[in-house]
Amino acid sequence: MARTMLHEPDALRFASDSTLMLLWGGALLALAGLTMWADIRRTKRKHIDKVGWMPWTKLFFVFALVGITLIGLALKGG
Repeated sequence: MARTMLHEPDALRFASDSTLMLLWGGALLALAGLTMWADIRRTKRKHIDKVGWMPWTKLFFVFALVGITLIGLALKGG
């Protein structure tokens, strides 16, 4: 039985650094949107005493800051 390896697409293999930074920045901004949704969901909970342990607000700011920085660098370098 032959083992097949997963190969990355040629579009990503030969992509420039600015393209890869743009993709990573977009993914981090999508994660920031997900954490913002989770924080809004946490603030609108039914049982006020059931507080979660995940720092959604801090994660949002970290993901958004790094994502915006990467997109800015990608646009400047592209």
